[in-house]
Amino acid sequence: MYQKIKRKTNSACKAIRFQYLSLSLPSVMPRTLTLPRFSALLLILSVFLNVYFLFFFFLHAPPTVLSRYTSSPTTRRHIVFAIVSSSRSWSRREPYLRLWCSPASTRVFAFLDRAPTDPSGDRSVATVVVSGDTSRFPYTLKGGLRSAIRLARAVKEVVDRGEPNVRWFVFGDDDTVFFVENLVRTLSKYDHDRWFYVGSNSESYQQNAKYSFEMAFGGGGFAISHSLATALARVFDSCLMRYGHLYGSDARVFACVAELGVGLTHEPGFHQVDMRGNLFGMLSAHPLSPLVSLHHLEAADPIFPNMNKTQALEHLFEAVNVDPARILQQTVCYDSSHSLTVSVAWGYAIQVYAGNELLSDLLSLQKTFMPWRRSGSIEASQFMFNMRDNPRDKCKRPTVFFLESVVSNSHGSSSNYTRLNVENCSKADAIKNLEQIRVFSQKLELDADELKAQRRQCCEILQSFDDSMTINIRRCRDNELISMNI
Repeated sequence: MYQKIKRKTNSACKAIRFQYLSLSLPSVMPRTLTLPRFSALLLILSVFLNVYFLFFFFLHAPPTVLSRYTSSPTTRRHIVFAIVSSSRSWSRREPYLRLWCSPASTRVFAFLDRAPTDPSGDRSVATVVVSGDTSRFPYTLKGGLRSAIRLARAVKEVVDRGEPNVRWFVFGDDDTVFFVENLVRTLSKYDHDRWFYVGSNSESYQQNAKYSFEMAFGGGGFAISHSLATALARVFDSCLMRYGHLYGSDARVFACVAELGVGLTHEPGFHQVDMRGNLFGMLSAHPLSPLVSLHHLEAADPIFPNMNKTQALEHLFEAVNVDPARILQQTVCYDSSHSLTVSVAWGYAIQVYAGNELLSDLLSLQKTFMPWRRSGSIEASQFMFNMRDNPRDKCKRPTVFFLESVVSNSHGSSSNYTRLNVENCSKADAIKNLEQIRVFSQKLELDADELKAQRRQCCEILQSFDDSMTINIRRCRDNELISMNI
């Protein structure tokens, strides 16, 4: 049998070879190539070439091409926000949503225990949803709040609404301020058709030790891909029955996600802000990552001087709306002729140091804030990042310039910063008369691949100065170091 099959195969191959030669040598056999045989030969050659090029592509294509999922770019409309609130706090917290939510392009659902007593109707930036009954679920933690179950169940209730064309579900508190364009950019790094649970933990070591180092804290917000959210919604009620002993809603979500076998994907742009007081040290040394969220701003001082908390946030968003990806991004440049170090937190503040301050030192956060818990214990004062002292003597601190205004055009943006005057402090001659700093920059637009391997940008002081300094921010050259040339 094997010999018969082999002979038939050899005969078929000879026939194909013969037809190929008859096409290749028309001058030798002009009368043997009939029209039907010519059509058959073209079909065989077409199939052969298609298989060859397909095989060649898979052999030589870069791995990134083969592995990258094909999809249109993620936009604001692909995200559904679920904001948890209460009828008692909603009217006070809704202004936070107005900072970042655009009803025309942002889908936001606010989950309340009951309808607000003073509904804003068409003026509301979010669709208010009354949460479902959760009385059947256990809550056994003494001193805790049973409302944590209702807040956690928003995960299921928002998925069950069946909103169309959703790639990501994002969850936050009613006092969470999101920076939506940066959130879109951050989530675009991940395949929404796979199971992702994206967020960050607390800045406080004590809070993480108490709840979990691998839990996305709800105040900072977290994102769940639509595929994971769909699976989570199916099992969430059964999961809630096992976790009556937990304190918060985010702990319940974390526990149920963990039961599905999924871990946290850390993104440092989500900020729980478990700290109080002056946030300057945190905001002026933001990680090299887009700013995605801020929480607990009611427990902090206004982030700009001589403004109330709402005015200060609105002022920050003037810069956010011009160049969202660049907001708070730290850039450091040096003036060796005057021995100055300049640290720019774009859209917020600039610090000018007398002398050579190494970049690695400036990446640490100045301790301008206080712990979230006022216990006074050593553990409560520990944070999850490197810190440096903020001198008690104000005259020993760097000279600070806060954002005054920002304008943009087709060539980029110009942001202006005004000096915060501290009385009776003598400064180096080079900066004693300095009152204004202007910063020029191009809009920062990074694609998903650049966000995966982000590089800090460089800056340079453009001209001699007396009362006004001009700085230009640009991409660093290939081998350029961010350091003082001595």
